[in-house]
Amino acid sequence: MGQLEGKTAVVTGGGTGIGLASAVRLADEGAHVFLTGRRGAELDAAVETIGAARATAVVGDISNPADLDRLYDAVRARGRGLDVVFANAATASLVPLEKITEDDFYHVFDINVRGTLFTVQKALPLLNDGASVIVNASTAADNGTEAFGLYAASKAALRTFTRVWANELKGRGVRVNAVSPGPVDTPGITNLFGEENAAGVRAKLATDTALGRMGRPEEVAAVVAFLASDQSSFMLGANVYVDGGENQI
Repeated sequence: MGQLEGKTAVVTGGGTGIGLASAVRLADEGAHVFLTGRRGAELDAAVETIGAARATAVVGDISNPADLDRLYDAVRARGRGLDVVFANAATASLVPLEKITEDDFYHVFDINVRGTLFTVQKALPLLNDGASVIVNASTAADNGTEAFGLYAASKAALRTFTRVWANELKGRGVRVNAVSPGPVDTPGITNLFGEENAAGVRAKLATDTALGRMGRPEEVAAVVAFLASDQSSFMLGANVYVDGGENQI
């Protein structure tokens, strides 16, 4: 029997990368996982991978409140409340300060900050006592990487949300923690830097870690599963680095 047997989980951005790996791991631990994301084909493939008995796909964009309402309506219809929320969905842009536009700003902050905020807020009526909320932050908030300002600032905001929400929800027995991945090999690298640059970027990112390699989505998923379970029962408002020592050594 898994650590999350009989539990219900939501994973945003669940079609690829860390979100998909986390959805698979949570389902392996016994949870029924609701996955959401903007691309239906990816979500359908994720459900096929996990198995329809353990996963439900709801296509949507977390920056659209109506899409979040549809997601939580599906969770509510299952009738078992909600035990785990992994607020994972995010976007990134690579734009230096002098070239940032209002559209750039709103695109990143509407998804990463506003979308995460309402992902968690709209989950509140469904959260069972003892539920776990996990926010996907990032080591980018620490590093000052050039042209990554919007993404880094949005992730710094999520760390602050994590601490405040942990304090606000502790009276319900709801724990809120964050996970901060370092360089992890996901399709997002190709999407952000382009196919022609991806190999070089991956090689450079590998040298940034003390372990000399990039992380795997499954390694972050293992920490997500830990934070989702009672194994992390004495953790509240924490930010767990999964970065190969990038920010530690």
